[in-house]
Amino acid sequence: MRTKSGSATAVHRSLRLAGVVGLTLHLALACWLVLRPLPVAWVYDANLTPLGSLRSSTAWQVLGELLMLAPLGALLPLAGGRLQAPWFPSFLRTTGASALLATALEFLSSWTPGHVLNVDHILFAVVGVGITHLALVPACRSLLLRPQGVRTTRVRPTPSAPNPAPVYAEAALSPGSPRR
Repeated sequence: MRTKSGSATAVHRSLRLAGVVGLTLHLALACWLVLRPLPVAWVYDANLTPLGSLRSSTAWQVLGELLMLAPLGALLPLAGGRLQAPWFPSFLRTTGASALLATALEFLSSWTPGHVLNVDHILFAVVGVGITHLALVPACRSLLLRPQGVRTTRVRPTPSAPNPAPVYAEAALSPGSPRR
């Protein structure tokens, strides 16, 4: 969709800048949380089986893994700035980028002391991003695309009139102007 100036419809520059700043801050916080060394006496073996560590995890650990990268579900599309993007390709782009980021963070964290590779961390992070994206982005895009100052109301025909006559609005004409 093109505007009067010819540029594609996009998120306002200040919103996009807020998305980029929020994305940068969140990724810095996630990197600090994931990549700091942990003082532990021993660690479990690496888990390469999907949902294999679910039996030994608590609900708080699973919730923490779901929420670790969840803000990326809203921040990545906001930083991208496209309002007219269809929901499914946007969902695929966001979850794909979050899968790459979660995998990179998990591999980097396996090199720090006290951390081991766990494929469940990647899966839960991507699921959290996907849920956040589906919950927030389509609704926010529809709010941003709605014209400002216009209220949409649904007009229902009255059931008493089976075939109402069309109503025409008349334009105000000056006394000397010809009628069309």
